[in-house]
Amino acid sequence: MIQPHVADNSGTRELMCIRIIGASNRRYAHIGDVIVAVIKDAVPNMPLERSEVVRAVIVRTCKNLNVTTV
Repeated sequence: MIQPHVADNSGTRELMCIRIIGASNRRYAHIGDVIVAVIKDAVPNMPLERSEVVRAVIVRTCKNLNVTTV
């Protein structure tokens, strides 16, 4: 599951994922994927406001990243 908390200082606190860019029918995003999201909660007096549609990159998830090296 994608954690809805934002990891930068844009003024946004929480996002809701709408679509994964480049994936026609994938249900879940992984680390490094670009998503389209809507802002659900934002800090007052910042440039980004509630209900704006933005693009974001997934940088952290609860599920471990499975890396297989040869």
